[in-house]
Amino acid sequence: MKTNIPDAIVDSLTPRLKFIYPEADSQALAKQLIGIMGVPEAPDQQAEKLNYWDQNDVWMITYGDSIVSDSEKPLATLNRFLADYTSDVLNGVHILPFFPFTSDDGFAVQDYYAVNPELGGWTEVQSIAKSFRLMSDLVINHCSSESEWFLQFKAGEEPGCNYFYTAPWDTDTSAVVRPRSSPLLTPVVTENGLQHVWCTFSADQVDFDFSNPDVLAEFVNIISKQMDYGVRIFRLDAVGFLWKELGTNCMHLPQTHEIIKLLRQLMHLRDPEAIIITETNVPNNENLSYLGNGNEAHAIYNFSLPPLLVHALLTGKNTYLKSWMMSMPPAQFGTFYFNFIASHDGIGLRPTEGLLSQEEIDLMLDTVKQFGGDVSMRQINVREGDSVMTIDKPYEMNISLFDALQGTISEGVDEFQTARFIAAHAIMLSLEGVAAIYIHSLLGTENDYAKVEATGAKRSINRHQWQDEELRTLLADESSHHHQIYQAIVKLIQIRKKHAAFHPNATQYTLHLGEGLFAFWRQSIKRNQSIFSITNITKTEQELELTELNLIPLNQWFDLITGDEITDISATLTLAPYQTIWLSNQP
Repeated sequence: MKTNIPDAIVDSLTPRLKFIYPEADSQALAKQLIGIMGVPEAPDQQAEKLNYWDQNDVWMITYGDSIVSDSEKPLATLNRFLADYTSDVLNGVHILPFFPFTSDDGFAVQDYYAVNPELGGWTEVQSIAKSFRLMSDLVINHCSSESEWFLQFKAGEEPGCNYFYTAPWDTDTSAVVRPRSSPLLTPVVTENGLQHVWCTFSADQVDFDFSNPDVLAEFVNIISKQMDYGVRIFRLDAVGFLWKELGTNCMHLPQTHEIIKLLRQLMHLRDPEAIIITETNVPNNENLSYLGNGNEAHAIYNFSLPPLLVHALLTGKNTYLKSWMMSMPPAQFGTFYFNFIASHDGIGLRPTEGLLSQEEIDLMLDTVKQFGGDVSMRQINVREGDSVMTIDKPYEMNISLFDALQGTISEGVDEFQTARFIAAHAIMLSLEGVAAIYIHSLLGTENDYAKVEATGAKRSINRHQWQDEELRTLLADESSHHHQIYQAIVKLIQIRKKHAAFHPNATQYTLHLGEGLFAFWRQSIKRNQSIFSITNITKTEQELELTELNLIPLNQWFDLITGDEITDISATLTLAPYQTIWLSNQP
């Protein structure tokens, strides 16, 4: 443990620790956590509210084995693919849980200190971290029921015997919010008798008890060890469920927010460029709360963007997407939005609550099913008088993003699938925030029905596993949509990286150009560059009156995507179906 850390640093942690653990010795606990984190004796005292990111930050989301070959471990194959196809395009990679696990494609972690040997080892992880900003999943709410800690819990042995949250079998949990329909309390036979363990997600995913400060200390140690291997970005998985308090909904409780703030402080002391991103698949206002006052998460997953953008492209109307965007506050310095439109999970529907009408949601669900997708449900408790009724409610759409954009709600499948898909990424890449691209979006991967049949899991439809040689052949084939999508997205990223108006914290204003054009203005932090991002979200040509943009006549204006100069700022431009233009006063 560090012994020469300035008292001021210890004192900066104690108020949070007093709030979280009022009966603990907060000074001693602060010193313990500082020692575990490996804080240097003279930590960098720069202000936390600095931006350690810019327009060059475009990251990939991938499983460690999304691409495989017979000749090497999947992490080595991934590293080789990243080097060959993304080294001058992406600068970050989020590898979904790469630890030993027992279920849920990695999210039932068995050992947080080891790499799944089927994927590779810490050597392969470190190799990727040398070339990319590496994000790891901190599955912080729960672990595998076959972990060593839970085996200790059942045996009544330290330390695991006190690591997990239990409640009496007859506890009223009707107010608890959760995304699954499985039983919340799982009976477990232990050396101390029958106990009922809290399981938010499944019986194999047992929830930690963070009211025990030893659990917090364990996770600080996990973070520290992963930082030793090059991880600098941590995705706090399902963190909204972290703190439990009977009689509440057990979501977003104050202690949860304070723990995130505490982790941010500790990580900043170890390395100012370390980043926390919270994953809370909930309604928009609840999600925004995790940015705190610029002192909590560095970033939040922008969960409302995927369903609203898909809806806009399926309907050809920007009404709901534009209304949401107008209501979004700019991220404070020291924070950013983590923009994505596809991930390893489905397209969540909870983030549309209060943003999309039920009629619009139902139309979108019907269309997604027509395009080969499915819908996952969750159970909610509805109280009527003295009784509680359980009902099913749609939770997420399970479909690959490429197939979700096959056509429109009104007319079904059409010939614009690839153009519509590229338009979605052109919009995301120009929005305020850091852009993250799921590997299967970069590759234009289609629905994987065989994997769904093999696993029985709906989410498998969007978790295809590519053979390396087959993938490289397709990417080299100019007639393949995989090649066309990869080339188009790479081009957009390369343009984005050159322009300060695409900085994650550059100014953003929504424009009103009719329901068929989704448009917004970005202005660089230094105010010397403007970019107007305008996308035709319909399958018919749309006219754009440049006079509606108030282009400054003293400047020259260019479409960054085509390279064309705009010689008449009062002209009318015609945008092809799903065409995007990025009008800039700098070429």
